[in-house]
Formats: sequence, structure tokens, C-alpha cells
Amino acid sequence: MPEFSVLLDAALSGLGVIVAIALVTWAISVACKDVSIVDRVWPIFMLAAGLTYACSLGVDGARAVIVLALVATWALRLSGYITWRSWGGEEDRRYQEIRARNQPDFAFKSLYLVFALQAVLAWIISSPLLVAVASQNPLGWLDAIGIALAAFGILFEGIADTQMALFKARQENKGQVMDRGLWRYTRHPNYFGESCTWWGFFLIALSAGGFGGAWTLVSPVVLTLLLLKVSGVSLLEKDIGERRPGYREYIQRTNAFVPGPPREASK
Repeated sequence: MPEFSVLLDAALSGLGVIVAIALVTWAISVACKDVSIVDRVWPIFMLAAGLTYACSLGVDGARAVIVLALVATWALRLSGYITWRSWGGEEDRRYQEIRARNQPDFAFKSLYLVFALQAVLAWIISSPLLVAVASQNPLGWLDAIGIALAAFGILFEGIADTQMALFKARQENKGQVMDRGLWRYTRHPNYFGESCTWWGFFLIALSAGGFGGAWTLVSPVVLTLLLLKVSGVSLLEKDIGERRPGYREYIQRTNAFVPGPPREASK
């Protein structure tokens, strides 16, 4: 592993790139009055960080190539999907609520409430990429597990998003609860897949840096907590039972996050 000062310089360079992207996105959001475009850029933050780490450290080993290929696949697919899904629509309901709570001058407040916050979180979550691309250690069995888990997560999330998109495309499904395919076994298969992806990157970093990579455990822990308790499951399901009565039964019979066999809903 490179010296700490070298890693720190690369890490700060990654943060600088993320901040620059966030500032540009914020300016666009002010012009179009839609801060939810940050969701489209969220995966790009991590991809940009990973590429910056690799360029700053001048590393091009097999591990770095595999990790960058995986994160690029994850980021470009997810960013493209979110962009396609939200194209031409209004600002996401969650951000509308944030906007309403923080008037007046939300345009300026969103710079730190939304964009700066997400930039810092993305930088923290990208930490396994730094350790993974910095190491010249040969690939090992833990890399194999991490690569398989990350690839599984990317595929699982992609399948879940595709199934949801196809479900919503059918007019007869309007207002109905999606409980088919992967959504039969977990109410949020896309979030579960994303969590698996970053746990996989952590295992690769652990293999690459040993104890020096163990600190990147903060990445999948923070991401999983965000998905479960902050911007994911908890927020999305806060009032969905009121808007879709059938969702209450869906909650009774279906795991929230980790896939499992459906249960019989109570009467």
C-alpha cells in the first residue's frame, strides 16, 4: 500500500472532484427548480471518485481494473435508469417536502442541505475504491467473494428495477402494489442489491489492504443505514399505506430488505 500521505492526497482529490460535480449539479437544479436531479448524479459521484483515485495513484493492476469496471457498470446503469424514470416529470415528492420545510431561500439552502451532504456521503461510501485500486497485492479468495457479491448486487438491483419499470408501464397496474418477481421476496430488492454491491467492494478492499482496509467498513455500514433508516425504506414507506391500502398487506407478508419466502398475511 502507498504511504498514508499519498493515499490522503488521492482521497482529497476524489473529494474535490465530487464537490465540483455537486456544485455544477446544484447550479443546474437552481435553474430548473428541481433538486431531485441529484439522484441522477449520486452514482456518478462514486464513479468519479474511483477514477480519480486510480489516476492519482497511477495504479493499473488487475484488481483496479475489475473494481473500476464493476463500479462503472453499477453507476452508469443506475444513473441512466433514474434519469430515464424521472425524465420530464416533476420534482420528486421527497424533495418537494424538503423544499417546503426550508423556505424561504431554499435554492441556496439546498447547496448544503442536499448537495454538500450527498457529496460528503458519496466520498465516505467510495472509500473501499481507494484502498482497492491502491494495492498491488495479488488477487485472493476474498477478492473472489467480494467481486462475486458486487456483481450479484449489480445484477439483482438491475433486475428489480427492470421488473418495476415493466410493471409500471402497464396501465392496468396503475395504483397497484408490485409484488411479483424479486418484489415477491423483498419489498425493496433494488436497495438490497445496492447494499450487496458495496459490501462486495468492502471485501475487495479488505483483501487489498488487510487491516489497512478494515476501516472502509464504514462504507457499506453507512450505505445500508441510509437505505434502511434515512432516505430509503423508512422514508418511502412512511405514508405509502395511506396512499395504497394494499401495501399494508404487502408489508405483512413480505420482508422489508433481505429476501425471504412470503408469509401469510393476517386477516
